[in-house]
Amino acid sequence: MAIRELDSTPSLATLYPKALLGGVLRKPSGGELPDTELVRTGVVVDPAHLAAYTTVCGFRLSDELPATYPHMLAFPLQMALMTEPGFPFPLLGMVHVANRITQHRALRVGEPLTVRVRAENLRPHEKGRQFDVISEAWAGDHLAWADVSTYLRRGSGSGSSRRDQLVPPTPDAIWRVPGDIGRRYAEVSGDRNPIHLHPLTARLFGFPRAIAHGMWTKAHALAAFEGRLPEAFTVDVRFKQPVLLPAKAGFTSWSVEDGWAFELWSKSKPHLEGTISSL
Repeated sequence: MAIRELDSTPSLATLYPKALLGGVLRKPSGGELPDTELVRTGVVVDPAHLAAYTTVCGFRLSDELPATYPHMLAFPLQMALMTEPGFPFPLLGMVHVANRITQHRALRVGEPLTVRVRAENLRPHEKGRQFDVISEAWAGDHLAWADVSTYLRRGSGSGSSRRDQLVPPTPDAIWRVPGDIGRRYAEVSGDRNPIHLHPLTARLFGFPRAIAHGMWTKAHALAAFEGRLPEAFTVDVRFKQPVLLPAKAGFTSWSVEDGWAFELWSKSKPHLEGTISSL
């Protein structure tokens, strides 16, 4: 694999217009994923940015990073990788269907980190093709954090599988998700996909209203477990139906053998299902 070390964090303000233009002008090639890993060394968390993130996601302010926060550090590299000319799919139109984060140990403000991002495991999906974007945060020579984001490119797939009709669980808590949460999360994450920002821009991509970021729903769910998490754990989620903003949704969690399971529903629609397991 070719390693390309970056001397600065990629500019999302530049990458988003590139992604939008690529979605219009470039057709999917369906070829192989690039054999490239992007690397950024000496990455240090900005305490003010961390404070803004914890506020919008519902975490307590601490010098210990929430397990979802390093995704903020990796996201510009993910965008840079997926907007390169050789990438087989345009970024516009891809669907984030799952995310798995493994925290091997807690990270703290002030630690210099090396962030690495690559794409792999292109494979069939019943609705098209899917692949994983792997992100890692290293503290010195030790892997401290890893993230697997699975993306779907809709198209000719491998056929549909039968699914049983599910019944919403009784909620433990009701989330009242404000209509501006997409814009607020975009401010701290840099993820300014138009589907999250305003009803008008969301309609251009087939949504009746703006939708919440999947990684915001995951972070907000994880915040519900603060004070009960071990130092080393995996939090694994699948994104189901989008959360149309504003929203009222029911959050349910229960204990399992090695941790917890949780779900988020609105009426009869599942939005998120996940597990937290100790390492």
